[in-house]
Amino acid sequence: MEESRSALSKSMKLLYVYAMATGAIFTFMCYWDGIFMSYTGPATFLAFALMTLAILPTAFVYAEYSTMLPAAGSCLVFNTVGLNKHAGFWSAWLIMCAWVAVPAAGVLGILAWLNHQFGFNLDGTTATIVGSVILCFWCALSMYKNVVAGKVQSFMLMAGIIGILICSAMFMFSGHWSIENFQNFFTSSNMKEWGGSFASVGIAWAVGCSFMITPFFGFETVPAMVEEGTFPIKDQKKAILGSVVTCGVIYVIFYFAMAGALPWEELTNKGDCHPFITFEALEACFGPKITWFVIIMGIVGIVFPIGTSVLGFWYSAVRMIYAMGRNNFLPKQFATTNRYGQPILPNILILLVSVGFIAMQSITAFFDLMAFACALCYALTSISSMVIDKKHPEWERPYKCPKIIKILSVIIMLGCSFFTTIGIGPRTWAGFAGYMGVGFVLWIYMIAYKWKHENVWMKTPDGDVEY
Repeated sequence: MEESRSALSKSMKLLYVYAMATGAIFTFMCYWDGIFMSYTGPATFLAFALMTLAILPTAFVYAEYSTMLPAAGSCLVFNTVGLNKHAGFWSAWLIMCAWVAVPAAGVLGILAWLNHQFGFNLDGTTATIVGSVILCFWCALSMYKNVVAGKVQSFMLMAGIIGILICSAMFMFSGHWSIENFQNFFTSSNMKEWGGSFASVGIAWAVGCSFMITPFFGFETVPAMVEEGTFPIKDQKKAILGSVVTCGVIYVIFYFAMAGALPWEELTNKGDCHPFITFEALEACFGPKITWFVIIMGIVGIVFPIGTSVLGFWYSAVRMIYAMGRNNFLPKQFATTNRYGQPILPNILILLVSVGFIAMQSITAFFDLMAFACALCYALTSISSMVIDKKHPEWERPYKCPKIIKILSVIIMLGCSFFTTIGIGPRTWAGFAGYMGVGFVLWIYMIAYKWKHENVWMKTPDGDVEY
């Protein structure tokens, strides 16, 4: 099989890959805080605990797949080998719907924090210009040596985690923290749409909890970078599972501490989905004297988590597009790398798409779209893993995921997909339809022209195989 003219740089230590994945999951903590707390109320910490458990079966599936089929492209590879090239194409297109939205959403978060904290007026054309400059920085970092990006990611991640834990301790020992603030435990802003019956409360909270899949997707950064690791392939599961558990524990601690600091109605302005409620809670508990710490938390709780999340997903999306070019899902030019072993056209494409996405200007639209696309992709990949067990039981699996775990993954992810559709609004569906329409045109082109002349191919334990 013809491969790309260049190869990815094999230079990433296990620590850096773990940092990339954990940083990708470590979501916009103090920016999307209002979304999280409005969706699942005082029980937000419980929603995060449940979603940690819910996402682990899928993480186990990826741990098996990434050691059995160690090639860049993650779900593109998994579903092509397990099902067919069409499943591979659409699973990749679905997950990239979430991945490519992260850089734009991250820029909006940073600009919103600058406006909120320092009274800037960065919106409209100005926001696009400033945002484009920020995006260029991430693009340049992604185009440089892997080790540099890994070190930057590790520093921002550690600083962000330490800052979040200190903030959690401050809430707990502020003198305002009380178990009484957990009244109306399963309150959700979604209840406005379905009334106040017991069943409606349960549905509203389930919908909100399902959307919590968004702060957990990102562990697939590990299989996306599988060709660049310098560690034994079997150790990948440590980075995948470790990233999920690390972030899950931090989420639970932080949102348990914040929920007890103030009543939910006061904390969220009766369910108003607005950002920076962490800062508002700090000021309510400690007064104006805490302003200096609020600024520091803006850096370690917004800028650093956004920086780590964007860099992790930027890397993942670039490698997905690289794999699509190399394996004949896109023109081969997308698989060309620079002297540092970094894909060139995929980086430029992500930059251009991200600049265009800034125009959406809606954090909830980003949030809801990511949740649905990820859950659907994870469900398809889990189904594919069971199919490949029957097709190729003879293939060596450095890590073996039990069948019951795979079944659980399918059920949980289909459930999340269903509940997220209930909560998604028309604007988000319109954006999703447009994105899938572009994919449909590309898919038809591949079927009608490119795949007639050259098949897609994948590296498998049986060697290079055409599909």
